[in-house]
Amino acid sequence: MRILHLSDTHNCHELLCYLPDADLIIHSGDAAVAGHSKEVTNFLVWFSKLNYRYKIFVAGNHDDCLHEAKSIKEYLPPNLYYLCNNGITIEGIKFWGIPYFTMDDVNGLCPHFMSQIPTDTDILITHRPPFGILDKTDNSYGCTHLLKAVQKVQPRYHLFGHVHGAYGIQKSKTTTFVNASLLTEKHELTNKPFLFEV
Repeated sequence: MRILHLSDTHNCHELLCYLPDADLIIHSGDAAVAGHSKEVTNFLVWFSKLNYRYKIFVAGNHDDCLHEAKSIKEYLPPNLYYLCNNGITIEGIKFWGIPYFTMDDVNGLCPHFMSQIPTDTDILITHRPPFGILDKTDNSYGCTHLLKAVQKVQPRYHLFGHVHGAYGIQKSKTTTFVNASLLTEKHELTNKPFLFEV
């Protein structure tokens, strides 16, 4: 399966005119800027129309309107999956998605969400990176609870964004980490999505 991963488009999604072919496209959050429902709806309409067999989306901290939007799934086409602390199996590959809402972080819910990641997860999709891995510009913005969970689960891939200045790929013995933030620190749309095969 060919997978295309992108993140942090911040209302610039319609400028992405030449996305490469793949079986599955994954957006790991921050489709919006201010978090208004109009922004996210505009993104989801665009995302729905893309010519990919499967589509997966998780929310980022700029997609706040989705924090209480548990019913969003019923409005999506059958091949578009919004993952919110849950998973989906596609063609035998097990995906698990965790959004990043600031309110959950403030309320101390993140350790609970990280503990729910199944140990047989093949591809973990989050918005925030794990601590110390593709998470640093002036400071490290990764999550220590997520790092511990990833070290325990050891997924084949961990896909995320959030830290625009840490775009890239890093590999451990068990996991390939991908920060696919398309916007740079200066909010320029110059980074490219990552294409890989599993």
